[in-house]
Amino acid sequence: MTDAHPHPHSHGHGDGHGNGPAHGHGHGHGPDATQVDWDELAPVLERQAEIATPMYEQAADWLRTLLGGAEEHATGEAPVRRIWDVGSGPGVLTCLLARAFPGAEAVAVDPAPALLARVRDRAARLGLADRVRTHEAELPGGLEGLGAADLVWTSKVLHHVGDQQAAVALLAGRLRPGGVLAVAEGGLPDRMLPRDIGIGRPGLQARMDAAQEEWFAEMRAALPGHRGTVEDWPAMLAAAGLRDTAARTFLLDLPAPLTGAARDHVAARLSRAADMYGDLLDASDRAVLARLTDPEDEAGIAHRPDAFLLSAQTVHAGRAE
Repeated sequence: MTDAHPHPHSHGHGDGHGNGPAHGHGHGHGPDATQVDWDELAPVLERQAEIATPMYEQAADWLRTLLGGAEEHATGEAPVRRIWDVGSGPGVLTCLLARAFPGAEAVAVDPAPALLARVRDRAARLGLADRVRTHEAELPGGLEGLGAADLVWTSKVLHHVGDQQAAVALLAGRLRPGGVLAVAEGGLPDRMLPRDIGIGRPGLQARMDAAQEEWFAEMRAALPGHRGTVEDWPAMLAAAGLRDTAARTFLLDLPAPLTGAARDHVAARLSRAADMYGDLLDASDRAVLARLTDPEDEAGIAHRPDAFLLSAQTVHAGRAE
């Protein structure tokens, strides 16, 4: 459930998933995927997903209600027997889903072998090795041989596929009757700082949102097979033949002052944003970002008592006939 493939300045466009780059987000979904240093990025993705775990636990509880709970049927057969985490990244969400559905096999699907190795390591540490397995593949191909699933989860991955509607249809077509496709896309831009942070012009985050929207549009347009899509996810699920479409938004609220791991996460997110689309900001905003990400600067994230993390992630779901 993570976006294992982080977007810099999270935005509902994805930031690392857990699941979640768990996707895209500079993670194996794009022409430069082979240039990613997974030894460096994987711990960042894990930290991001671990920080967001309370939010994704709420999402898992909701999915349990959509799938009839984790109870076994009168026949003794678990209602959820197989889960796919498509774009699993290092597997934080894969393991979370395996725990939420204790009768299910969870399959982590990702194009990066280094991340899949971390999935297996995590599953072993958590005593889940007998129910978690991995499969190397990158949408829209490579899913052959996986059989059918009762739950397909994908977080911030589909926006890195050129034809998003076709990807939805592909995943929907792999569901068992009554199975659920859950797509974590959308939400609201993360908030990390007050409007006026005492350096530079007030409203930095709003300008970063605008820059990231421009970066995101350019990224989408450059994808192979790109097709413009109205990102009405419930309508896209319905167009793929799914019924009972629903959406729910889950909140992560870490107030100031942040703890060490969360503070490090925010600093890394701002640093990644500066690298990815800082050139779309003016010189004064770039200078402020440089100060915010400088661990020695007293005005930086490492020392600020007002830094916080407020994130809203929307999950869209539909059921197979």
